[in-house]
Amino acid sequence: MRPLRNPAVQTAMAWILSEWMRFCYATTRWTHENEQVAEEIWRDGGGVLVAFWHSRLALGPACWPMDRAQPVKGLVSLSPDGEFFTKAVGRLGIPAVRGSSANKDKSKQAKGGTQALRDGLKQLKVGGLAITPDGPRGPARKMAEGLPMMARISGAPVLFIGLSCRPAIRLKSWDQAVLPLPFGKGAIVWDKAVYPEGTDLTEVAADWTVRLNAVEERADALTGLERVEA
Repeated sequence: MRPLRNPAVQTAMAWILSEWMRFCYATTRWTHENEQVAEEIWRDGGGVLVAFWHSRLALGPACWPMDRAQPVKGLVSLSPDGEFFTKAVGRLGIPAVRGSSANKDKSKQAKGGTQALRDGLKQLKVGGLAITPDGPRGPARKMAEGLPMMARISGAPVLFIGLSCRPAIRLKSWDQAVLPLPFGKGAIVWDKAVYPEGTDLTEVAADWTVRLNAVEERADALTGLERVEA
């Protein structure tokens, strides 16, 4: 049995990870760029889609100020690893909407994806929904059509967020995930979009891939974190 499939191990590891992330966020010197686009959305309230690449999941909670932004939930896969991350991020005040596009059981995949879409659209009526549009299994830094589809259906604006920190640990995962270390430099870079009416989902996904890569590249430039090939 993989350790993260054990509920007791999951709970203990989630506590450790959440406290580690909390400590790293608090001791990082953050630079914010183009934050005014997010401030406008936080001020107005309502639905917003929040997008960053899967490799920066461990930095995601640092970009959402609980004291002035609308409540946000994260779209997390139905996998055991997703369950683990749900527990960790939940301790930081971000509950999850569960869904998956990578379940080996096609009937469960369809059921989970449909329910996630319903729950996600429901959340977008009142607050934010955070999505990693290349997750849960990639390819890294290439956007699937799920995010544009939700933007088209809901009419909610999209915040593209570039997240970076240095020093950091690089995991040997499919996305080469970044884990923060304390007392370093961090950067959060923002961009905003709305779904262009009459445009094909594939075309929007390609354009938004470029824009999300651009804000992440800028964040890495601000911290000095080395870019790696996707």
